[in-house]
Amino acid sequence: MTYRFQSKAAGDVLMLRPDGDKVLSAMGREPADQGVIPPESMLGAIQAIEAALAREKLLQPSGRASDDAQRSEEEGEAVSLRQRAWPLVEMMRRAHAAGETIVWGV
Repeated sequence: MTYRFQSKAAGDVLMLRPDGDKVLSAMGREPADQGVIPPESMLGAIQAIEAALAREKLLQPSGRASDDAQRSEEEGEAVSLRQRAWPLVEMMRRAHAAGETIVWGV
């Protein structure tokens, strides 16, 4: 299952359900099949995501470079919450600047 975030201010952003749930939770929202982010809520949502990303960075093990060197090619590289959230954060910035809402599941 996926989330499709839509706004008139930017192209659609797709996220798999677990990643979308994490980003919505980071915003302080309950994950849901449908939702709306009004322009006046976007700056607070962006700040909440950035705070969650800062907490995630503090919790990462300090020896990451050596761990990456040991990881096999079959496992691939882990994608951080920062990388997954970035398209939605950019969408929120554009939508906020344009005064447009973001919706999903409608």
